[in-house]
Formats: sequence, structure tokens, C-alpha cells
Amino acid sequence: MADTERDDAEFEGDLAGDGAGAEDSPTKLVRSLQRGLTVIKSFSRGDRMMTVSEIARRANLSRATTRRLLLTLEDYGYVRSEEGRFGLRPAVLELGSAYFSSQLQWHSAAPVMEHLGTKVNENCLAGVLDDESVICVARTSHRLVTVGVYVGQRIPAYTSSMGRVLLADLPPAELDAYLERAVLTPITPKTMTGKVALRAELDAVRQRGWSLVEDEVDEGLLGIAAPIYDVRGTAVAALNISAHGGRVSRERAVSDLLPPLLAAAQEISLLFGYSRGEVRTPRTAEA
Repeated sequence: MADTERDDAEFEGDLAGDGAGAEDSPTKLVRSLQRGLTVIKSFSRGDRMMTVSEIARRANLSRATTRRLLLTLEDYGYVRSEEGRFGLRPAVLELGSAYFSSQLQWHSAAPVMEHLGTKVNENCLAGVLDDESVICVARTSHRLVTVGVYVGQRIPAYTSSMGRVLLADLPPAELDAYLERAVLTPITPKTMTGKVALRAELDAVRQRGWSLVEDEVDEGLLGIAAPIYDVRGTAVAALNISAHGGRVSRERAVSDLLPPLLAAAQEISLLFGYSRGEVRTPRTAEA
């Protein structure tokens, strides 16, 4: 059987699994969902409208299967078609809003982040740890940047200041598991790729309560981050200030950016339920 025919036969099997006997076919149900999400994720900022063939190539699916998935997504209002090309519709935002409505109250943190960004005149980000990456969940913009991090973007946790404050708060067993499976690929010549060195850095971050990373995510980019705690005292997110290293030195980041960053992170922690009497007071001198 040709690859296309085999892929289409599997797709038909997936659809059959959605009906009678679905309880006996969890793998097929997951595969159908997986393929649909893969199609959605194949879109990017630079390619807002694509042909079926382009989407199929990015999603690594046959053209026929991709077309059926697109028609299904179009029927649900997630995709639109125009002259043989397909693009996402605003309804896909509902998928992300479901996360925000069921998780932390990021809408309450937005004014705090905006105030922080205005005070330091720099861009601010908030991120959460997801497996081996940090996902940006909120941001404010006060400066134009050549390389920006947008909401929904993933950053390798080991390279970023947000990732390091979140990794540093993991229970020892979870951190050991992360270091065991993580592949520390260099993104820039200065990216930390040694696991012994990374563990030592995470120990230092845990002690001082914040992280500063320079030239490791992108050359010329400096990031400083502090943890945001929830009602259980767990670091559930990180707050970051990003600046160009040519404009802001490490010394100025610690002296001028860190104090308001820590204050904002503590304020958001309180909004997320962290007890006022337990708010931590990280050290403001670089270890």
C-alpha cells in the first residue's frame, strides 16, 4: 500500500474510532487529536495563509489527510479558506484562553507587569515551565527589539533566566530527572551546556532567589528573572525583564532592574494566593 493510501486508511480508522467502541480505541482517538493539533501548530507568524501541500509538509502528513483535517477545523471555526489557501481564525484563541481561565489569574498580573515595564523602560515577560521549555504566557512591550519573545513561544529552560528560577525550585528528584533527560544544545557560543555547571548555577539561583542570564538565549540579550509563587509556596511562574546587553550591563541590571523586579514578582505572588507573611526576600547582591 502506498504511503498516502496507508495514511488515509489510518485516518479513516481514526474517524471510526470516534464512534462505536471508542472506549476500546484510545490510541486512535489520541492520534486524531494529535494530527489536528499538529496542523494548527504548523502555522507561524510568517506564513499566515498556506496551501494544503505546504501544511502537509510541515505537519508530516499526506495531502489528503491534511485536507480532511483542515475541512474539519474549518467546520469548527478554527480555520478559514481563501482561494485554495488556509489560515487560522481568531477562534483558536479559545484554546489558549481555556488555559488562562483555568489556571493562574494572569489578567490580574497585567497591570503589575505594565507598571514594572514603564518604571524600568524595558520589556517584561512572564513564563511557566512546561516539560523542558519555558512558555511565555504574558508580556509587555516598551522597546522595539530585533529578536522578541511572543506569547506562546517556547524557550529552552536551561538557557533562560525564567527557566533557571523555575528549575531551581523543582523538588530534587524532578530536577535530577530533568538533568538526566535534557540535551543542553548550545544556542550561542556562551550557552551553558555542561550539566555539572548548570546544576551549580541552579544551586546559586536557589540561594539568591533570582537569575541573570546574558548572551545565552541570543547574543546581546540580557535577561533577569525572579520566581512567582502560588498559595502553596511553589514557583509556578517567573517574571523577567529583558534588555539589550549593550545598553544595560550586568551591574546595572542588578542595581537598577532587580529591586523593582523582585517587588513586582512578590506583588504578583500575593495576587496568586501566596501568604503575605511568607513572601521571601531574595538577596539583591549577585552571588
